[in-house]
Amino acid sequence: MQEGTMMRKVRTKNWKKLRYFRLQNDGMTVWHARQAEGIAKPTFSISDVETIRKGHDSELLRYLEEEFPLEQGFTIVFHGRRPNLDLVANSVEEAQIWMRGLQLLVDLVASMNYQEQLDQAGWVSEWFHRGDRNQDGRMSFQEARRLLLLMNVEMDEEYALSLFQAADVSQSDTLEGEEFVQFYKALTKRTEVEQLFENFSSDGQKLTLLEFVDFLREEQKEKDHAPDLALEFIDRYEPSESGRLLHVLSKDGFLSYLCSKDGNIFNQDCLPIYQDMTQPLSHYYINSSHNTYLLRNQLCGQSSVEGYIRALKRGCRCVEVDVWDGPGGEPIVYHGHTLTSRILFKDVVATLAQYAFQSTDYPLILSLENHCTWEQQQTMAQHLTEILGEQLLSTTIDGLLMDKLPSPELRGKILVKGRKLRTIEEVEVDEEEEELEDQESDLDPDPYPELDTQLQPESRELASGNKDSKVMACPMSCLLICGHVLAQPPSSNPVPFLLSNQDCTTILCPDLSALVVYLRAVPFCSFTHSKENYHIYDISSFSETRARNLIKEAGNEFVQHNARQLCRVYPSGLRTDSSNFHPQELWNAGCQMGEEAAETGRKGVEDQLMGGSAMDICDGFFRQNGGSGYVLKPEFLCDIQSPFNPEKPINLYKAKALLVQVISGQRFPKVNNTKEKSIVDPLVKVELFGVPEDTRQQETNYVENNGFNPYWGQTFCFRVQVPELAILRFVVKDYNRKTRNNFIGQYTLPWTCVKQGYRHISLLSRDGTSLHPASIFVYICMHEDLEMDES
Repeated sequence: MQEGTMMRKVRTKNWKKLRYFRLQNDGMTVWHARQAEGIAKPTFSISDVETIRKGHDSELLRYLEEEFPLEQGFTIVFHGRRPNLDLVANSVEEAQIWMRGLQLLVDLVASMNYQEQLDQAGWVSEWFHRGDRNQDGRMSFQEARRLLLLMNVEMDEEYALSLFQAADVSQSDTLEGEEFVQFYKALTKRTEVEQLFENFSSDGQKLTLLEFVDFLREEQKEKDHAPDLALEFIDRYEPSESGRLLHVLSKDGFLSYLCSKDGNIFNQDCLPIYQDMTQPLSHYYINSSHNTYLLRNQLCGQSSVEGYIRALKRGCRCVEVDVWDGPGGEPIVYHGHTLTSRILFKDVVATLAQYAFQSTDYPLILSLENHCTWEQQQTMAQHLTEILGEQLLSTTIDGLLMDKLPSPELRGKILVKGRKLRTIEEVEVDEEEEELEDQESDLDPDPYPELDTQLQPESRELASGNKDSKVMACPMSCLLICGHVLAQPPSSNPVPFLLSNQDCTTILCPDLSALVVYLRAVPFCSFTHSKENYHIYDISSFSETRARNLIKEAGNEFVQHNARQLCRVYPSGLRTDSSNFHPQELWNAGCQMGEEAAETGRKGVEDQLMGGSAMDICDGFFRQNGGSGYVLKPEFLCDIQSPFNPEKPINLYKAKALLVQVISGQRFPKVNNTKEKSIVDPLVKVELFGVPEDTRQQETNYVENNGFNPYWGQTFCFRVQVPELAILRFVVKDYNRKTRNNFIGQYTLPWTCVKQGYRHISLLSRDGTSLHPASIFVYICMHEDLEMDES
């Protein structure tokens, strides 16, 4: 499995790109070279890979199956938001070897802890390979100097020479094998960690059990659990058997603990399901996706079932499906009235059936944006029923009345959100409501996308010449008028209806309507109207513009509305670049479903102005609670009588003081890989998001020419009014005095999941994949202090 020539498949005029791939000797890095260039470049690390898929499972490879046997192709699926890599080997046998070998390595890495990955991932041999320019198996001092530049550090030549000579025990003026290992260890020496170790060690050589207990209790805030944890951590992280028997921790064991998951800033207790999952759906934030079918922008991007696979693997529990009439009677999915490509609705449903519950078995919401005619709606209902089978929730739970929303414990079920037929007694459309809807339409484009409509051919034939009214012939049993359905007795003859001053007219198929059980889409007129007329299972959609305005104008009413009913917020139609809005301000008001477009990464001017990527915030927030896609809202956002207003938060609880000391960084990647002498000047920005009063950011000074082991030692203080809504984000950037500072990596997590004490933060890339072993070392402390000096 060491090497092979493969074609990378891309959607271009010339879709064949020949690449020569090789697995390095470390068994952890795959390099590739273009046939024309012959220059090998690192392509990916095994730790970046989530899984390997067969060619049959790739939409792109199936599209190209006339060019080659599908058994010859396979797909490499990466963690995070990094695009998949479709490859075609020279033969079926070669493809099988690569697939089996890569999957074995992926499984091996998945079973390792952090320190094992660091030791086993071949970092030392990889650096030696990159530094040994003439590939003679030895490294001269000049090669070592060049290696330091590759490692992202500019070191004083005299100091570098001293490290080189200390490692050169053979005095051959070159480094080989173990000598280079010692040189590497000298480079990676952690002075700040050794100093911390010595502060608690009586002899500077080891931590006794009692000394380690003191460290865990005083600095790591483990309190009463410290004695038990000390024994557990020594047994887990102390490398020497004698140390484990004597219950002492060496320097190497101490560093191993700090770099482990137990030394991570994310509280491990928050990773599994730890919240109450028996409350109504309206009491949870729900990980939601907008334009899920798109892989690129919403004007001319590619639609693909891969978008649904990625969203579901990220833990999304609400996906969007825009359905339109397609050729041959088959409904299609795409972004209407644009140049985006089309995919079949039945293929989307089949994908949901396969992947809906692979990452989590908590319920999936299918947000159906129905633009189809009667006949194709029937086809939609048929596909949903036949393909999803038992997964589809088509009746109320145990036949009970819908007096409350179900909880996330409705596992393994797919719920359809969409329009639903209403009885004539339910319909009360007065002029005031119509006027409010007209005003909303003027304020914001496409305020109710789920109410988009089409006229049947029969209706067009009977349309009158009066431009202020329309006459429709309805051969069906119902008619939807501005979101309200008038029930009609079945009739084989078309029945005309006169709709005055209304443009939104459509006919809804009862078969499709029947599949909407708990999530009936209704238009929003006012909070008072919703409270008096809508049920707990009714859900309204808001554009981000309207939602923001409502938060500012009636924040408390919005909170109470969201405690009772679900609400969905979608990006403005003016975001033609598919950028994302910042979800935090919506979460502050208890909005459950703030839809994010995952296809855009970190695009958007607003993302930059807000100091971060909306997708980073979303991914970081939903990392908790088992990645289930459901996060329980704070109690004050679940109370329908709540006095909370996110714009003017009252002190329901005591404010918290947050102290963050940014200590050091380790092994940041180079921003400009094309320039060998281009060394990053890293700085760290600490961002706090929450209610407006709590949203703040501070940053360190930059360290010049050192991306390998920079040291800052700077402390920042924040005062947090509503910690239950706060989110903490660390961003590492490369300082540039001429242009905007370049992004290096980030990590985001909720306040409620922050672990206090000395913690390592493993950085993530732009697309959400790990930048292992890049990390920053911080000290975190929280306490109640209303009089904290913010200066």
